[in-house]
Amino acid sequence: EKKPFYFVFHGGSGSSREDIQYAIDAGVIKMNIDTDTQWSFWDGIRGYEAKNRDYLQGQIGNPDGPDIPNKKYYDPRMCLRAAEEATVERLGLAMEDLRCIDVL
Repeated sequence: EKKPFYFVFHGGSGSSREDIQYAIDAGVIKMNIDTDTQWSFWDGIRGYEAKNRDYLQGQIGNPDGPDIPNKKYYDPRMCLRAAEEATVERLGLAMEDLRCIDVL
């Protein structure tokens, strides 16, 4: 159905799925989700740190033993990977909310 106007949903982060889909039905063709993606990136890092806290207190020594190295935990690529995975998950939810899966 053709709409007379095409709207951008500024500040869509944090909106409910119902509000997003109502906006799409009203003619929204673009929604900004930067705040949601920033939060998901941070939340991935936060979760990684919480899960591995005991392994991130020093280069050597952890619950598995006083002489066990922790390099695989404090390697920055590990927490960044967790952040990326959390963001991919959030983007998948956004694509569902915005009804843009399998549309092309």
